Amino acid sequence: MTDLPADLTLTLPEWDAFLAQLYERDDRLDLRAGDATYPESETVDAYVLSGHAEALQSAEVDGDLWGTLEDIEEEAGSEAQAWAKICAFYRDRGCVLLRVTGTEEPEEWIFSAALLRRLGLLD
Repeated sequence: MTDLPADLTLTLPEWDAFLAQLYERDDRLDLRAGDATYPESETVDAYVLSGHAEALQSAEVDGDLWGTLEDIEEEAGSEAQAWAKICAFYRDRGCVLLRVTGTEEPEEWIFSAALLRRLGLLD
């Protein structure tokens, strides 16, 4: 049995700093390099990042909770139950839940461990 990566938690300032160090080119998300300059079109915000998430629960970006639940062929009686089932589904497949603290509403994102490693958030 393989050890699953632990959940991650970032504060809101850490989250904002994380987004600021990313760029997207040709649908590939990557870290900015040192003093290099990047076109404005390669800027990553929460909306751009959402395209790389397996699932999300966010006040800023609509993660289509019920659509995701349907995609994984599950049913739930509440949003909380739906999110719990989605988290369990993706964690069982080696994905990582990233929580952002310091927000008024829940901000939780699920990413592949491989992506988070490439972006420097996992060892």
